[in-house]
This record gives sequence, structure tokens and C-alpha cells, in this order.
Amino acid sequence: MSDEILKKYPELALEGLPTISQRLSISNEAVTEMAIEASKACIKNWGRPVSDITHLVYVSSSEARLPGGDIYLARGIGLNPEANRVMLYFMGCSGGVAGLRVAKDIAENNPGSRVLLATTETTIIGFKPPSASRPYDLVGAALFGDGAGAMILGTNPIEGEKPLFELHTAIQHFLPGTEKIIDGRLTEEGINFKIERDLPQIIEDYIEAFCLKLMQKVGLGEEGYNEMFWAVHPGGPAILNRLEKRLNLTPEKLVASRRALMDYGNVSSNTIVYVLEFMMEESLKMRDTGERENEWGLILAFGPGITFEGILARSLV
Repeated sequence: MSDEILKKYPELALEGLPTISQRLSISNEAVTEMAIEASKACIKNWGRPVSDITHLVYVSSSEARLPGGDIYLARGIGLNPEANRVMLYFMGCSGGVAGLRVAKDIAENNPGSRVLLATTETTIIGFKPPSASRPYDLVGAALFGDGAGAMILGTNPIEGEKPLFELHTAIQHFLPGTEKIIDGRLTEEGINFKIERDLPQIIEDYIEAFCLKLMQKVGLGEEGYNEMFWAVHPGGPAILNRLEKRLNLTPEKLVASRRALMDYGNVSSNTIVYVLEFMMEESLKMRDTGERENEWGLILAFGPGITFEGILARSLV
């Protein structure tokens, strides 16, 4: 949101007007622009030509169009028209880790493939103007942000590729009867979100069993919580605080998540990309000083459903 946008679309500042067309015209263009920029930066860091990408997983909860944003991203980066594409739409905060899970499956089942995972989000689709009839959601306006992220996934790295993480096991779990806890509806005025206050408590109640299911794959139990790294989607401070308390984590375990939240806000599916990037930066610093980061860790996110997404990962830095 900006003065420039409000001058072009003054109706966005008025309550009750049908503005979905205006919002989508802004959002569709914005998410494409951000996804292209993030993907080009990712491919440059990867060091191989874009023609070597065989698959694209595109994640967004901020657009609605046919063809989808995957086509516009593919065209914008010069992707091979024969590359296989998958779109994950309207998965909210769990979309980034869901994208990792899907990309992992594709890579492991297609030897030699290289999968571009792109996430891109903007809050314009859910912006609400101040209203005399309802309290203005200052928390939501302050918490959520815009951005994009990108990663390359594959198996059997070749010379020149420098993998950062091995994705060992990925699982998903939804909690029956919690469909209304995170409720988003596409209306004539945009997306209306309602998040119940007991969301952090629900996550706290179920997080331990979910994590242990992954940790047991490599023989780890609850005594190993602080012997792992934690890449957690920071849905908000309360969720991080509850998770830290329930698992008795030392404060440094969630530094990357808190830093991503502080610097960028909750950027929906993108945020886990930023968390992993901050973790990578810290791991490289530790390596340069002779220290060693924890080998095993968990990548976690929580979204509508309520859906838990988790990946047991091994650091290769």
C-alpha cells in the first residue's frame, strides 16, 4: 500500500466497496515482479543456466488468475517451455514448507532434475481501510508483509553445486475440527481473514508430538531438542514464545525466526525462505571461526486447516 496506489485507486480507502478487481490487478503484477527478481537472484547464486531447471513449484496466496503466476514467472526468467510446473495456491503461512515438501518429492522421483521453488506474496489483497463500524486491525497491518523467495532443489549434486541442507523426511498433519481457527474468504472487497486468539495455544498443544514423529526417524527424542537447529515459520511472536516454552528451547534456537519476523514481518509462504537464509549466514560465520552448527534440525510451518508442515533436515554447511 502506498500513496501512489491510493491516488490511482481511491476506492481502496473506502469501506464496503467491491474492489477485488482493483486489488488483483495490483497483486497479480506485483507477485510476478517479485518472483522474477527472487528467482533470478537464486539462479545466479546457484551458478548454472536457467535451462538446467526441469521443474517449477510456484506458491502464492496473493493472486487469482488463469493462466497462473507460474506461467508469467516461467516467461520472465526464460524457463524451458518443457519444464513441468506445479502451482500451490491459498495455502497461507504453511505454503513455503509445503512447497519444499512437494519439490523434494519431485526431485527424488526424477533423477537429475533441478526444481525451482518460488514463493511470492503481497498483503494488498487483504488490506482493509479504517472503519467506524469495526476496530482497525493494527496488529495485522503491522505483522504481515510483502516479498518473495526462491530455492533450487535436486539430488546428487554435481561439481560446482554447493547444497546447504539435505531434506531427509517431510510430513504434513491437519487437526480435525480446527477449520475455522484460521478462516480466509475471497469476497468482493478482497480476502477477509479471521484468526482465532487460541491459535498459539492449539499449536503449543500439538507441536511436541508432531516434532517427535520427525525426530524419531534418526533416533532423536525430546532430550535432543536443544541439540538441533530450528527453522520455524514465525506466524507471530506468540507462536514462537509458546513453542520455545513448551519445548524448553534455549533462546538462540529461534533467533533466525525472530530476526525474519523483525526485519520482514510474517510474509506468509516466503518467510521460511528468509529464516533459512539467516540460518545459512550464521552457519557460515560459525564455520569460519571453527565452530560447528547442529547437524540435524526441523523446518516447521503452520497454516489453515490447522495444518502442520514439517521437514527433518540435515545441515550441509
